[in-house]
Amino acid sequence: MTTEISVPAAERTLRLLELVLNQPTGLTAQECLEALDVSRSSLFALLRTLKTLGYLEQAEERGSYRAGPRLKAWQRSAQFGPQDLLTAFYQEAVGLPTDETVLLVVPNRDELLVLAQVESTRRVRSVYETGGTCERQECPAALVLVDSPGEMVGQDGYALHSDSELIEIALPICSDGHYPDAALMVTAPAFRQDADSLLACLPILRELAARLSYRIGAPIYAPFQQEHQQVIGPAVPLDAKEIDAFLKGPWPARLACVRPDGLPHVVPVWQGWDGKAFYVLAWHGSMWGDYLLANPQLSLSVDEPWPPLRRVIVRGQAQPVEPDGLPGGLPVFLEGLSQRYLGQAARPDLQAQVARAFRVDAESVSGWRGLHREVAGAG
Repeated sequence: MTTEISVPAAERTLRLLELVLNQPTGLTAQECLEALDVSRSSLFALLRTLKTLGYLEQAEERGSYRAGPRLKAWQRSAQFGPQDLLTAFYQEAVGLPTDETVLLVVPNRDELLVLAQVESTRRVRSVYETGGTCERQECPAALVLVDSPGEMVGQDGYALHSDSELIEIALPICSDGHYPDAALMVTAPAFRQDADSLLACLPILRELAARLSYRIGAPIYAPFQQEHQQVIGPAVPLDAKEIDAFLKGPWPARLACVRPDGLPHVVPVWQGWDGKAFYVLAWHGSMWGDYLLANPQLSLSVDEPWPPLRRVIVRGQAQPVEPDGLPGGLPVFLEGLSQRYLGQAARPDLQAQVARAFRVDAESVSGWRGLHREVAGAG
């Protein structure tokens, strides 16, 4: 015997939610009516109920219906795990050019949880308890961890708060590019920083929040701007300062060298840049170290896979160096690479896996940001 259980109201509700999720820009009431086998009065009763419960929302009274915060939470929950966000945070925050405390804050039911932090190295510093909660109601992370923030936060894409003791700034991290899953926050003692000094870091902090968002799945970074379309312009050159900052990020290099038979050989490597030269390590079992000993000419390319699409191209020669010739020595150098690329301390057995170390003296270094270069006379 076949038993078929059908609850039309439940079917209509689920069908409506599917329609809304598949149409991020929203659906009008008429479009919903045409897609569902339901009377107008029943449809509006369903829409009102879902809107009241937070599963749907409207930008204006008679506007299109879009996914509300509770429906977005369903959609976002399976996109990435806490470990993905933690790894990305530690990889990115280590190279942040600020000596104040940087935090990763996430919502946890009705509280804000400090998931991770990189503490300031200053003797007097502002810190939170990792794994603890942000209990202060005026914490700026609370102002950005909402789908519909205040007008200023929605326009600016950040929240700033200061009192007699602390000054803090927070920016949203969004796995879909628009609605926040976590917050990046910088906290500092008020006697040392003011609003102007923190806002001077805003472009760097916004870039970091964007990269964290890209790394957990965001196609663009436009917090609270659902219909914003990101435009990537033509390539422009990076200056020496921009190249230096980029090369200290968590980007592996592609090393290209020549095999003894004349064929090219390309391999991804961790790279360390000290502002003058690159340092790379060849692990036991790899062949490219032997190739460089025979022919030291090489090229390196370092790039990021998301906007602003920066990349650096290097040509030079590799010279073998002893372990103590690496910046800080082999243990310190490996620890720095592991923190940058893995977001964690170096494993105890990592040193034993190093077969050779090379210093790459760069003959040319060029960097670009954006898409292809403009071609003169192209129409």
